[in-house]
Amino acid sequence: MPIDPAHLLAFPIPEVRQTVTQRDCILYALSIGMGADPMDQAQLDFVDQHRALRVMPAMAVVLAQPGFWLGDPATGVDAVRLVHGEQGIVWHAPLPIEGELIGRTRVTGLIDKGEGKGALLYTEKTITDAEGRLLATCTATVFLRGDGGFGGPTGPVRPAAPAPDGTPDLVIDLPTRPEQALLYRLNGDDNPLHADPAVAAKAGFPRPILHGLCTLGVVSHALLAGLCGYKPNRMRAMSLRFSAPVFPGETIRTEMWRNGGFRARVIERDVVVVNNGLLEMQ
Repeated sequence: MPIDPAHLLAFPIPEVRQTVTQRDCILYALSIGMGADPMDQAQLDFVDQHRALRVMPAMAVVLAQPGFWLGDPATGVDAVRLVHGEQGIVWHAPLPIEGELIGRTRVTGLIDKGEGKGALLYTEKTITDAEGRLLATCTATVFLRGDGGFGGPTGPVRPAAPAPDGTPDLVIDLPTRPEQALLYRLNGDDNPLHADPAVAAKAGFPRPILHGLCTLGVVSHALLAGLCGYKPNRMRAMSLRFSAPVFPGETIRTEMWRNGGFRARVIERDVVVVNNGLLEMQ
């Protein structure tokens, strides 16, 4: 049955309160590959609680997150066929190592691409601390591959940053592990597409794929190292478009430009998996 756009636009996504701990920060950093080189002192600052522990800025995408709410049958969407299309993060203040956080997520738009062409769902999550201070705003576009043709608006489609062009100024290769999606799931995203071979096959993939937000985390690590000198507070805003899936175990090559533009590809298949990337720095 076609989705009900009015119902989906007003879907009640629960407010989430999370008491974040050092353990959560370390788990996130490990789940995106930080600490893979045990001799890299800069990486150890994100995974060793006995040091002056730092928080990966990209952790905003999993903090106070409502989980895989689109998997609720009440949404009416074909949850097996949806994929993460775009992601944006704006950091308003440094993320805490410990403390209570409140996440409020809402649907902000729905675009009908037509029968057989799917739909675009736009969401926004704000993260505040217990005192109400805004820490981060996360925006996302989800491609509902099985839900077009419901008679909704066909635009406007929100534009992405321009795709970078020319020879990158810097390239960093970071490997992923075969079990990385299973580890990343512990951050709260338990979509079976990333763990169950049968669900992956039903969605049209030969095996479970890496979470798009895990790919974002790996790319953000490369950006933090290459453009920000491992200084988290230099990252002010980030946006990207997911162009192809990553399979756990592949190596992600992030190509960066000094103006903040970036894209990423998997070396093994020479496929661009992230494009239209832009990092704003201070």
